[in-house]
Amino acid sequence: MPRSNLPTYAIVELLIRLEKHNPAIGGYKNHTEFDEGVMVKTSGGSIEFPKELVEQQFNNPERISEKVLEKTALLFRN
Repeated sequence: MPRSNLPTYAIVELLIRLEKHNPAIGGYKNHTEFDEGVMVKTSGGSIEFPKELVEQQFNNPERISEKVLEKTALLFRN
């Protein structure tokens, strides 16, 4: 499986935004893409979210609402 087609820095930026809703998330370590999602390992644990969220962070980050970020931060597992 290829490592990634998603821009890593968009994932890092997304993690920074998610940390505001859950400080335990921590920093980026690595990630693995799946058909519809991406599993991100962080210094605090892991979080899985849809690829389209990363693509939106890359293309139109201002269109990601705080409500979406809040819900996504709940997906974090330590």
